[in-house]
This record gives sequence, structure tokens and C-alpha cells, in this order.
Amino acid sequence: MKGPTTKEKRLVLFENPFLEMLTLASIWLFAAVWIVVLPLIAFVGWGTVSVSTAVGLSLGGLLVWSLFEYIAHRHLFHWEPQWLPARQLVFAIHGNHHAQPTDHLRNLMPPIVSLPVAGVIWALSYALAGNAGTWFVFGFLVGYVLYDLTHYACHQWSMRGRIGKVIKKHHMRHHFMGEDGNFGVTTPLWDHVLDTRIGSAGRVSAKAMRELPVHPAE
Repeated sequence: MKGPTTKEKRLVLFENPFLEMLTLASIWLFAAVWIVVLPLIAFVGWGTVSVSTAVGLSLGGLLVWSLFEYIAHRHLFHWEPQWLPARQLVFAIHGNHHAQPTDHLRNLMPPIVSLPVAGVIWALSYALAGNAGTWFVFGFLVGYVLYDLTHYACHQWSMRGRIGKVIKKHHMRHHFMGEDGNFGVTTPLWDHVLDTRIGSAGRVSAKAMRELPVHPAE
């Protein structure tokens, strides 16, 4: 599936065409950016700590990302502020995705947002922990890239493997059975731990099956 159909035009977030373009990100742009950025971070950190320390810090960053992913999705992306500008910001960040989940150019975070945020996190981590912070951020950003790719796959690919089916069903229940649960995308771990998992009772609706590239047997 390649974005909204002619009957379902893409949601416009900004009247300015340049700003609107910056809110879109194709899978190819995403890949091009992170194929450069992740090796660059590893290159900067290479040789600054032992290999075992680098691996341990990276795994720690990956684990912290999984919790951050859950917290951000639950408390930021689904925040319902009363102040109109804040509500508009939340809609621009995530609400538009729930309004139009099949848009392949809005299934990934645009680089105009992800790269500055990554830069700030890297700078803070380096300031706090020096070279160790670089390797922690490397793992954290690997987690982010896996998250965004998994999210894209949930909405655009069949994911017929055993693990893929579990991940996709978990996320589709978030979209079509209740936005107050199943906040984890790459893993249902924190939804189990923090009791926000939407159970298997009931099935994802036929409408969801039609609108998203999910085979009914899944």
C-alpha cells in the first residue's frame, strides 16, 4: 500500500508547502539518513572504550530506548492538553497518524525532527558520561531506528513471520481496539509489565483488515 488513495487525500498539517514537505519521510530517505548517522556515531566512539564496554553500553541504550518508546507513546503522543497550540502540536506529531494510519510518508518520523532530537540527546549524554555516553546513545538510536522501521512495517508490509504477526497484531489492536493500550511497538514487554496490554479477546475489525495490509487470517 502506497499512501492514501485518491478518495483519501493526505492530511495537510501546514499551509506552507515547504513546511508541509518537511513533515513527510519516505522509507528511502529514512534509510539514507540513518545508514550514514549510525556508522558516524560508531566511528566517533570507536577505540574510546573497550569492545566489551561498548557492547554493554549499547545494549543498555537499547533497553532504555524500549522504555522511552513506551513512555513517549503513552504520555506524549496520546497527551490530551486543553491548550489549543499544544493540542495542535500533539496532532502534528502523532494524532494525524491515527487519523490516517495508511499514509506511508507519515509512518516514519521526519529527519527534521529526529536528527535535532538525536543531536541533543547525544550532547547531553556526552556531557554527562563522556565517551561512554556516545556508545549509550548509539544503542539508544539503534533502538529508535528499529522502532520506526517496525512501525512502518506494521502499516505497510504483511509481516507473515511468527514474530512479525505478534508485533503487528499488538500494534493494530492499539489502532483499532483501543488507543489507551498497547503502546509498545517494537516489543509488548512494557505493556505486559505496566498492565496496558490489550488482550486477545475479540478480533481486529474487518475495516482495519481492509484499510491496512493485513491478511484476514492473521
